Amino acid sequence: MDEIIKLLDLNLNYLYHEIHEDTLYIFIESTLSAVPCPFCDTPFSKKHSSYQRIFQDLPIQGKKVEIIIQNRKIFCLNENCTQRTFSERFTFLNNKSKKTKRLEEEIIRLSLHCSSVTAAKHLSKHTVKVGKSTICNL
Repeated sequence: MDEIIKLLDLNLNYLYHEIHEDTLYIFIESTLSAVPCPFCDTPFSKKHSSYQRIFQDLPIQGKKVEIIIQNRKIFCLNENCTQRTFSERFTFLNNKSKKTKRLEEEIIRLSLHCSSVTAAKHLSKHTVKVGKSTICNL
């Protein structure tokens, strides 16, 4: 399972997983010791707090996938930066996104061939929980 998580980002570690009905929940953590501030690009490691971030990914073996990470908030100690704290960001997720970029691409690819209502029904049954408005926004 760690190899699958490393496909998202090499700086992630697989912790454990749980299967509930048709969904696979994968718990991961970041291994970065210092995180660059997205506003001034200076790396810092002083932790402010953390929160649980949940996002969806491509299905595995017919199971919907939700990944849970303890996302860190970091102090930016650069006096010239406008931000005092920032959240750790990942290249495989758009900022504040609930779906990985590769899942968003798959949703777009599938929805190009049918209406957003039909695509939402098909995707919700087989791939990922998604509504027609999300498909239109993508």
